[in-house]
Amino acid sequence: MRKSHPVRRAVLATAATVSGIVLLLSLKPASDPGSAAAGGAVPPAAAQSPQGGAQPIGNGTVTGDAARTQYGAVQVRITVSGGKITKAEAVQAPEGGQSDRITSNAVPRLNQAAVTAGNAEIDAVSGATYTSTGYKKSLQSALDKARAAGSSGASESAGSGQGSGSAQARTVTGDAAQTQYGAVQVRITVSGGKITKAEAVQAPEGGQSDRITSNAVPRLNQAAVTAGNAEIDAVSGATYTSAGYRQSLQSALDKAGG
Repeated sequence: MRKSHPVRRAVLATAATVSGIVLLLSLKPASDPGSAAAGGAVPPAAAQSPQGGAQPIGNGTVTGDAARTQYGAVQVRITVSGGKITKAEAVQAPEGGQSDRITSNAVPRLNQAAVTAGNAEIDAVSGATYTSTGYKKSLQSALDKARAAGSSGASESAGSGQGSGSAQARTVTGDAAQTQYGAVQVRITVSGGKITKAEAVQAPEGGQSDRITSNAVPRLNQAAVTAGNAEIDAVSGATYTSAGYRQSLQSALDKAGG
């Protein structure tokens, strides 16, 4: 009987060891999926957090930067309401010759796509690759500006509205608008919600452009102050300068919140 005790002890010890190994093996798979699930849950949350907490799109009308293409500039203006694009339009697009046909076909479809998608991830229009690419770039620029306005411009707009009767004036420079004869860039001074001063800080120059600019710009400046917006008539004989002036003026008004 005494000799059987060591054998029994060995059997019991072996059984305990086997049971322990089995227990460890049964626990490990249960812990791995749990840790994997935990690890898998973190990246999506981290990825979604910036998107979920992305800057809101500020309400208003914003004009994107002009995007140069092989056939001319494309520039997009969007209207945002309730954080969504409610209107999109190309204020610049390739023109002349075959470009007229391509633009007239592509731009309305791109405008609709921008409103539908609500972002710049829109498909190119067949046969209008360059125009589509430029459109998307300018649209993205407009969205970026709208988001910047959504993060800080909301409080500024509120302050601007409350202080509309004050004597404080703001000076804003619009984006430079490229024309066939050179860039046009407009700076405005706004006080009490009205344009009190307008000036061209850039305008075509050199050769005949000097004469055209010296005649057209003062008249455009006065028209901007009188109208209080960018809906001003072109000066006769200065079609390109007038178009560039209006585009830059609209950009300045967008930045000023007007």
